[in-house]
Amino acid sequence: MIAKPGFQAWAAQNLLTRSISRREGADIFNLVQGFAHSQTLLAVVELRLLHHLYEAPATPSDLARLSDMKEPSMALLLQAAAALRLVKRQTGGRYALARKGAALLGVPGLEQMILHNRLLYRDLEDPVAFLRGETAPEVAAFWPYVFGKGAAIDPKATQAFSRLMADSQTLLAQEILSTISLKGVKSLLDVAGGSGVFLSLALRQYPDLRADLFDLPPVIDTAGARLGAFPGRVHFHPGDFRNDPLPTGADAVCLIRVLFDHQDDTVRALLRKVHDALPPNGRLIIAEPMSGGNRPDPATDVYFAFYTKAMGTGRTRSADEIMALCREVGFRGLRNPATRRTYVTSVVTGFR
Repeated sequence: MIAKPGFQAWAAQNLLTRSISRREGADIFNLVQGFAHSQTLLAVVELRLLHHLYEAPATPSDLARLSDMKEPSMALLLQAAAALRLVKRQTGGRYALARKGAALLGVPGLEQMILHNRLLYRDLEDPVAFLRGETAPEVAAFWPYVFGKGAAIDPKATQAFSRLMADSQTLLAQEILSTISLKGVKSLLDVAGGSGVFLSLALRQYPDLRADLFDLPPVIDTAGARLGAFPGRVHFHPGDFRNDPLPTGADAVCLIRVLFDHQDDTVRALLRKVHDALPPNGRLIIAEPMSGGNRPDPATDVYFAFYTKAMGTGRTRSADEIMALCREVGFRGLRNPATRRTYVTSVVTGFR
């Protein structure tokens, strides 16, 4: 009945239903224009308008000169950005940084991720062809390490994805450490830990903690500068978890933004290796964006689900799916503690 135009016209006029009808109409239009929102945001970030306005309010003419753009086009962009509450209008035709725009500047790695999303946007240009597997996603080419043994990894590509991971992982690491405690953990192994962002925060927060970092040789080379601040507390283990055994001796292992890069068979094999590497009662920590499962999440079941599909090898799983895979290989005491921001990460913990 709701799908019938006549019912919608009646609902828009009826005193009891018109507020619901208008709200749902606005929600539907926001879905229709969502791509224009994301492209407005991309232009604002690429032109560094928020940085310019952080320094001082400016007119469209001022910002047009800085951006090599005609004033009418800049005025259009600023008006759109104001509608999205990234900037705000002031008297005298000037624009200033709005609270949402300031918050965006304060999130580590967010601007880099917005710029990176150009790849995903192009991959989704024809969503039906994308879903049918008829395209060659650019996102997959950006993350060559997921293809495993024999995949050629360009050093420049390694630097690019290591930098993006590092830039975006600070907020993630903070979310994890505010959700779980590492009290009592003596040694933590970070599998596929990249440039060591999470370990650096964990080591700083827990002065008695020792750590091991395991990742591909070209990736692990990027971690030395950051983790060099903790002499004697970190050991580096270059390797590929698909083909090499994991280091033993740690009483906790973390997998941060790892599982959703890979298909179930790879995940199952990795979890089995983690289980074998841990001592009895050793702790497992998994953190990544997770599907809402029976309660679909607007961030993880849209953005991250499409992103992991574009990678070509992974998928966004629910906490229940992840815990089921963990049980298969022998983990127990599995929990899914609530995080403050599921669009940043969710967490699953368990014990051998």
